Amino acid sequence: MPPITLAALKPYIMMVLIVGIGPLGVGYLVLLERKLMADMQARLGPMRVGPQGLLQPIADAVKLLLKEDVIPGMVDKWVFWLAPCVTVTTALAAFAVVPFSSDFVITDVNIGVLAILALSSVGVLGIILGGWAANSHYPLLGSLRATAQMVSYEVVMGFAVVAVLLMAGSLSMVEIVKAQAESHRWFLFGAFPFGLIAFFMYYVAAMAETNRSPFDLPEAESELVAGFMTEYSGFRWALYFLAEYCNIIVVCSLAVTLFLGGWLRPFPSVTWLGWLDYAAPVGSFLLAGGLSLYLVKRQPRAFDQIVLAAVGLALLAVAGLFAWPAFNALFRGVFWFMAKIMVLVYSFMWVRFTFPRYRYDQLMRLGWRVMIPLGIVNVIAIGIVLVLKG
Repeated sequence: MPPITLAALKPYIMMVLIVGIGPLGVGYLVLLERKLMADMQARLGPMRVGPQGLLQPIADAVKLLLKEDVIPGMVDKWVFWLAPCVTVTTALAAFAVVPFSSDFVITDVNIGVLAILALSSVGVLGIILGGWAANSHYPLLGSLRATAQMVSYEVVMGFAVVAVLLMAGSLSMVEIVKAQAESHRWFLFGAFPFGLIAFFMYYVAAMAETNRSPFDLPEAESELVAGFMTEYSGFRWALYFLAEYCNIIVVCSLAVTLFLGGWLRPFPSVTWLGWLDYAAPVGSFLLAGGLSLYLVKRQPRAFDQIVLAAVGLALLAVAGLFAWPAFNALFRGVFWFMAKIMVLVYSFMWVRFTFPRYRYDQLMRLGWRVMIPLGIVNVIAIGIVLVLKG
């Protein structure tokens, strides 16, 4: 039996971190979305549970775990139980090939991009099975909409990804980031302006793939009650919700890797921007200290102020002990990767709160008559540019 080393345990430690922290991160991503929505609508959002509503995701999780699990009569029970598990399992499994930094990736396979696209395709089956097994008209219509929408926009996403693969010459997620480092520019600006066009296509397809407004037709509450999730309640409903937000993080991670340089800081080849390397530890200090001071200021009771101040000082101590000495590629890489993801996630939320929902015929027309022809022309144009340069 070979000896157990830290290098051998590293993938398992990363898996535990992702599976353990992922659902908690999704809960706070929902809280962030509710807070942003409230701010745009001139209200406060969740405020009752914990300081400034920061414990609301914990309360929601407990409520969903304890809520009665209602199963309608005449459903296909095995399929009804299995469908949410299929969707959430494929969503979490996609993180296995996402490179958060050069040293923080569970597995670097030479078909990483293909693996993510394949897992997203399998995740659609959970939605189809859930709508069909519910034995109800609204879920069935929602699952049929989801099938047509996701299949259509997977083609669009495929053309956007192929554009990047032509520039990178590899299907490995890590190699794609290294190719951007060697070319000294993100693929967003590669073969200009065709990289920008590919990114726009990917962005639109990603919103449609994750059922985000204005493309949330599979669960349009004004038309289909709740779409494919109508008959689900309690924990099984929460699994669908968890899968949706995990998929948002996955598609944003893929966008960051393909178009925005992955874990690389902005403009890594520009010497006078070297001060950006210090943004990770400084940002940790400012985030921990600013959050602590904000919470202390908003809490009227002295006891809460003391507790929150102690938490803030502890966060600052942790940042000081671990951020500065561990100022290396891992820390900087994860910092920049997560910062880029949060920018994209915020843009997803901003689009949801701003634009009205498409009609279904408009959605399909956009995909088949506009985006797919544009993708074909864009791939051909990038191929011509690369041949002329080479």
